Amino acid sequence: MNFNIENKGEISNEFLKLGIKNFEKACEFIANLPYRRNNDKNNILCVFEDQAGTCSTKHSILRKLAIENGKDEIKLILGIFKMDATYNPKIKNTLDKNQLKYIPEAHNYLKIGNQYFDFTKPNADYSEIKNKLLEEFEIEYNQINDKKIEIHKNFLAKWMENNPKLDLDKAWRIREKCISDLQN
Repeated sequence: MNFNIENKGEISNEFLKLGIKNFEKACEFIANLPYRRNNDKNNILCVFEDQAGTCSTKHSILRKLAIENGKDEIKLILGIFKMDATYNPKIKNTLDKNQLKYIPEAHNYLKIGNQYFDFTKPNADYSEIKNKLLEEFEIEYNQINDKKIEIHKNFLAKWMENNPKLDLDKAWRIREKCISDLQN
């Protein structure tokens, strides 16, 4: 889906200031920004200020852009998937050390109609997690902090019922170590 960006809000204005005039080009711009945690995820403009972002901040910007331009059919999705060594071999040691086949991880992407789009990086592809999905939730652009963490931790708590050797703090630390492994 493509549409022309109209100056109808702060996100639209930021894209227009960069000479980006349609949604397709905005998605391309976002995908090409480096993957990096933002300094202040509560600031909707953090992706522009940091010239980088995560799956959460990058896709929340695109959802907000869609809302500003009356394209409510562009949805922000939070998927919980099995992050395992086939997803990325860099986490194998951490998983093995903790005797886990996978750890549930949260990932954001867009859904338009029945199609899914991942703009986390230039070659990101929803199919990388499609067959590993455990659950999906529709969230809003302003729910990528507390609400996303709440959903993720609630999912982990249910998952741990089958993994009694873990408590929530330990599971979260393992997940954080896996994320750190991915960035090395």
